[in-house]
Amino acid sequence: MLEALPARPDVVEIGVGTGLFTAQLAERRPASLTAVEPAASMRSVLAAHAPDGVRVAEGTAERTHLAGASTDVVVAAQAWHWVDVPAASAEAARVLRPGGRLAAVWNQLDTTVPWVHRLTRIMHAGDVHAAAPEQRRFAAPFGVEEHARWSWSMELTPAQLHGLMASRSYWLRAGERTRERMTANLDWYLHEHLGHAEDAVLTVPYLTVAWRARRPRRR
Repeated sequence: MLEALPARPDVVEIGVGTGLFTAQLAERRPASLTAVEPAASMRSVLAAHAPDGVRVAEGTAERTHLAGASTDVVVAAQAWHWVDVPAASAEAARVLRPGGRLAAVWNQLDTTVPWVHRLTRIMHAGDVHAAAPEQRRFAAPFGVEEHARWSWSMELTPAQLHGLMASRSYWLRAGERTRERMTANLDWYLHEHLGHAEDAVLTVPYLTVAWRARRPRRR
C-alpha cells in the first residue's frame, strides 16, 4: 500500500487537451493544479474555460518546464500512450517531490464485449488499450505499479455513436471518401446487423483503467 499524499496535494496534469479531465481534478480542490499542454490551439480552448485557479502551461510530458520537486501528483488522462515513456517517466520523477505519485488513466470502450469490439474496429477507435495489470506503464526510477479497473456504461443513440466516431483521430485525419465509408459501415452494423432502430438507446459498456506508482525517496 502506498503512503498517503497530503489532504490537498499539488497536482500537474500533462497532455490535457481541452481540459475535460482538468475540470474533474479541479472539483477535488487540490492545493494547486497546473495543466500542461503542448498544442497552442488546445491551450487557448482550455484557458477560456478552465476553472478558477488552474494554471495553464506550455510543455510536454518529456519537458514540462516546471520546477524540480514542485508537485505531489503527475497524472495523464488519455495521453500516456503518446509519450516517450523513459523520458516522460524521468521528467515526472524530476518534478515530483519524494514519495509523490505518477498516474495514468484511460476511459475506453470495453472490448471484452464482442459487439463492442467490432464497433471499435468500425470506428477505428485507436485509443483502446490493453488493460492487463502485469503490463508496465512507467520506466525508471519508478518501481512497483498499482493497477485498477472499473466497469461502467453510457446510454447512447446511434446518432451519438456517429458523433463519437467523428471525434476520433482516425476520422479527423481521414478524407471525405473514407468518412463516407465509415458512416455507411456504422449504419449497416447498428441497423442491419444488430437490428437497432434509428431512435434506439444502446447501453454501451466502458472500462476505466488506471496505473500509479510512487516516486522513490531520494537518498
